[in-house]
Amino acid sequence: MTHHVLTVACPSRRGIVAAISTCLAERGCNITDSAQYDDPLTGRFFMRTTFVAETGSDIAALRQDFVAVAAPFGMDWAIHDGSHRMRVLLMVSNFGHCLNDLLYRWRIGALPIDIVGVVSNHLTYQKVVVNHDIPFHLIKVTRDNKPQAEAQLMAVVEETGAELVVLARYMQVLSDAICQRMSGRIINIHHSFLPSFKGANPYKQAYERGVKLIGATAHYVTADLDEGPIIEQDTVRVTHAQSPEDYVSLGRDVEAQVLARAIHAHIHHRVFLNGNRTVVFPASPGSYASERMG
Repeated sequence: MTHHVLTVACPSRRGIVAAISTCLAERGCNITDSAQYDDPLTGRFFMRTTFVAETGSDIAALRQDFVAVAAPFGMDWAIHDGSHRMRVLLMVSNFGHCLNDLLYRWRIGALPIDIVGVVSNHLTYQKVVVNHDIPFHLIKVTRDNKPQAEAQLMAVVEETGAELVVLARYMQVLSDAICQRMSGRIINIHHSFLPSFKGANPYKQAYERGVKLIGATAHYVTADLDEGPIIEQDTVRVTHAQSPEDYVSLGRDVEAQVLARAIHAHIHHRVFLNGNRTVVFPASPGSYASERMG
């Protein structure tokens, strides 16, 4: 049986869970996992429910019936096919640790996505990408041609049907227009534990400040540089005896792990935008294996 994922976001009020569970039960669906959060700050309610339908059940009809359930609550909702592999476009510049990590996870099935292409402003990783039988798109970006370069990028997005764009250490700032057009569909990995040590060479800044923890942050891209809603973060402990080069090496490992976890959460519809924040439901122990295999 195919798993489906119902995602719901709406103003908080009594009866939401009862209405959803009743609708699913009456239409021959069995809930296998459910998580919800009622945010007291925003008054918003978020819910992610995984369910299986009886053999022969009509999901299109369920979607149509659910409209009547959602309307009184003002729900922003969707029913996703759990077997669907999200189409993802990767972007990279001259640092390849995140790209290589994602390609490996994709190749062994740990990240169930379809990589529809890799865009870069350099040729550094062309051979690596082509050797994986993935289309490589060179789009050079200069101060003078940025509008044309972004038009090329959006053409690739449209042609490939990319549902998610991942900036795997892509070192170019995207325009406000693209950020708004692709809102909630671009994930960036920042080589710092935001909001500290922004800008160039954050590991050197951290070293000079004698920090004891360094980290990385994966977030959605917005028009405000490195200020988008945070999806995932992690840190690694360092000591006074380590060099800036050690910081870089450890930091890159954390970056790769954080980015992969953020993508994993997004493709399984566990991330909900909540203003400038996110609600991220963890993968339950019983559901991780099925999520891993798609």
